[in-house]
Amino acid sequence: MMGGKSSTIAAGVCGALFVGYCIYYDRKRRSDPNFKNRLRERRRNQAAAKQGTGLSKLPDLKDAEAVQKFFLEEIQLGEELLAQGDYENGVEHLTNAIAVCGQPQQLLQVLQQTLPPPVFQMLLTKLPTISQRIVSAQGSLNEDDLE
Repeated sequence: MMGGKSSTIAAGVCGALFVGYCIYYDRKRRSDPNFKNRLRERRRNQAAAKQGTGLSKLPDLKDAEAVQKFFLEEIQLGEELLAQGDYENGVEHLTNAIAVCGQPQQLLQVLQQTLPPPVFQMLLTKLPTISQRIVSAQGSLNEDDLE
C-alpha cells in the first residue's frame, strides 16, 4: 500500500510542477514587449489567407492570352494541391480552370479518368458555384464596357 501512496504523491508533485512551469512560461511570454505585435500580425496573416483561398482573381475573359495563362496556372496549382492531399483547395483551382476552359466537356472527361471518384464528385458539386461566379464577372465586364 505504501507504493500506491508514494506514486500518487509523486504524480501530484509532478502535476503541480508542470502547472507552475506553464504559469511561469505564460507570464514570461506575455511580458515580452513584442508579444501583442506578433499576435496581431499573425492574426492579420491568417485572416488574409482565409480571404484569399479559393477566390482566384479571374482574368479578363476577352483576353485569350490571359485566359490561357490563368487556365494553365489553375490546372498546375490544382494538381499540386491534390498531390499534397489538400483536396478542397485543389478542387477549387480545377473548377476555376474548367470554368474558363474553351472545351469543358473534354477536360471533365480527362479529369474523370485521372481523379479518384470522391475527388471528381467534389469537383462536380463545386462547378455550379464557380460557373455562377464567372457569369457574374462577365456581367460586370459588360456593364463596364457600356460606360
